Amino acid sequence: MVLEDNRYFLSGGVDPLELIEQYGCPLYVYDSAIMERQYKRIINAFQVKNLKINYACKALSNINILRVFKNLGAGLDTVSVQEVELGIRAGFKPQDIIYTPNCVGIDEIEEAVEFGVRINIDNISILEQFGLSHPHVPVCVRINPHIMAGGNNKTSVGHIDSKFGISIHQMPLVHRVIEATGLKVEGIHMHTGSDILDPDVFLFGAEILLRIAREFPALEYIDFGSGFKVPYKEGDIETNIEELGEKLSERFNEFCRDYGRDLSLMFEPGKFLVSEAGHFFVRVNVIKQTTSTVFAGVDSGLNHLIRPMFYNAYHRITNVSKPMGKPRFYTVVGYICETDTFGINRRIAEIHEGDVLCLHNAGAYCFSMSSNYNSRFRPAEVLVHEGQAYLIRKRETIDDLLRNQVEAPVFSQNGVGSR
Repeated sequence: MVLEDNRYFLSGGVDPLELIEQYGCPLYVYDSAIMERQYKRIINAFQVKNLKINYACKALSNINILRVFKNLGAGLDTVSVQEVELGIRAGFKPQDIIYTPNCVGIDEIEEAVEFGVRINIDNISILEQFGLSHPHVPVCVRINPHIMAGGNNKTSVGHIDSKFGISIHQMPLVHRVIEATGLKVEGIHMHTGSDILDPDVFLFGAEILLRIAREFPALEYIDFGSGFKVPYKEGDIETNIEELGEKLSERFNEFCRDYGRDLSLMFEPGKFLVSEAGHFFVRVNVIKQTTSTVFAGVDSGLNHLIRPMFYNAYHRITNVSKPMGKPRFYTVVGYICETDTFGINRRIAEIHEGDVLCLHNAGAYCFSMSSNYNSRFRPAEVLVHEGQAYLIRKRETIDDLLRNQVEAPVFSQNGVGSR
């Protein structure tokens, strides 16, 4: 959002307060112009012959968001067969979808094979089962590089005790399975974590992955995952994607010359593409002062945006209704019957009951991790695209909560048990 004439606006001059008047509150709003900006940053940063950016749709899986990235030329990174089907319905070609599950049964992988998407396998047991059933279906192998990286221990997935990937020390066993089953390996993959700031972490992982890649003579692509950090606060640091692109492109091009042909360089960003594009608007229900704290209690909670409670994540909070008010310190909390805090002792323009607040960086892992806890309805979603606002998900109602519940016949409609 930009502040002009004491009011906040989204791209194209869209007024968020008008969106709230039309669609209600709380409300998720996404700006496709920011998604396009972030996508082009990655595309322009890497100078290689074949580059493929696969949007990690677990970050934000609304089918309209998927179509934004399809229209930009992206592929799709999926982690479940349900995300695979969403991608197909969004219009992605199967060959532009890579399926990277974790700890799923072979039956789900069989479903993904039926869709014709690329299969990425991250454990030896499934690799062997898959090779026996589908020796002619090319696969990608996910490697665990044993790198401790990421901004949070819950999002660091490449360390030695991680459940993700096949250890680099188990590569002899991988080759034995491939030789025994006749599997063709078309790709090598790694992902070390989220919020990685230092490009050298990627370059260190790249050396490990490229060394292993030399052991596979028929590769088509190498997937370096993602984990790029975005800024959460004013003046916050972020991954220097341009520096990473320059250094990794040089190293990748050198590898391809030694390998004897040009491979595709792949990444699977999620947060980097959609985090800054998302805004979550909430309305203040109550101002409550205790002996030491001023609480601003809002009409939402961890059921809608769990990252602050789950990851101790920081989301900048601004007062959209009165942006030029005198700053005061508030602890912003939700309406869920748990400790439910969005931000502690935040300096925000003076808040009154009824004001609308914005939680920034709400595009990634926010709505996609929401729930109906406390039987609360999930909010609506709006996409701002080329200066126009489009409703892309309706606000839930009591019918949505009851839709898949089945009334047992032992209970009468008035709630009294009967036999």
